[in-house]
Amino acid sequence: MKRINNFIVEFGRYLLLMKEAFKRPQNWVVFYRKVLFEIKALGIDSIVIVLIISIFIGAAIVIQIILNMDSPMYPKWVYGYAGRKAIILELAPTIISLILAGKCASRIASEIGTQRITEQIDALEVMGVNTASYLILPKVMACVFFFPLLMIMSIFSAIVGGGIGGYMTGTLTIFNYVEGLRLDFTTSEIVYALVKATINAVIISTLACYRGYTIKGGSVEVGQESTKAIVQSSIAIMIFNILVTSLFN
Repeated sequence: MKRINNFIVEFGRYLLLMKEAFKRPQNWVVFYRKVLFEIKALGIDSIVIVLIISIFIGAAIVIQIILNMDSPMYPKWVYGYAGRKAIILELAPTIISLILAGKCASRIASEIGTQRITEQIDALEVMGVNTASYLILPKVMACVFFFPLLMIMSIFSAIVGGGIGGYMTGTLTIFNYVEGLRLDFTTSEIVYALVKATINAVIISTLACYRGYTIKGGSVEVGQESTKAIVQSSIAIMIFNILVTSLFN
């Protein structure tokens, strides 16, 4: 019962903070500059790790499909078809979001948390700045804008990795793989992935900002809150993954 009460209190504080964070920026020029900075820090700097992980996981998925479905009963294009479904529907929007939660949520929480314990946020508030909007909104906007682009890059690189992995087994030709990729393809699959990516971007950015903004204590607590941001973001991503999957099917 106590945990339920604590959750309700925390959720209420989270909503109140987000209400302040999503208010109109006080200075649009500063806001745009901060958004561009956050896009670079949270989005562009994540491209390399997303591409590398996507290539290897895409290859592993197709190889596992071939090993477990290798039979004369199945046409060769089925491996590309099944690989495409797995990559677009789950790998890119969910697995990559969990990786971004580990990378970006910890960075956001530790950055804002450090600003809180060093009283930088208090100094901004004394100057009349809406610190919730000033610190949180640019990070949320940057994640919402760039995370879907990262998902598109992840899908493309995972599909390329899947083709490489399938070709290395000697069972699947590139022609059969591409044939399976094109079979019964609809844009709704991409829309589904982008919706998931956008929701996950909001989850990661807002939860991490909340954990950092409301921190109390010192450097030890910064580490603890960064860990909480990763764990809570990951759990929320999996919950909303089920909900979105249910809505789209």
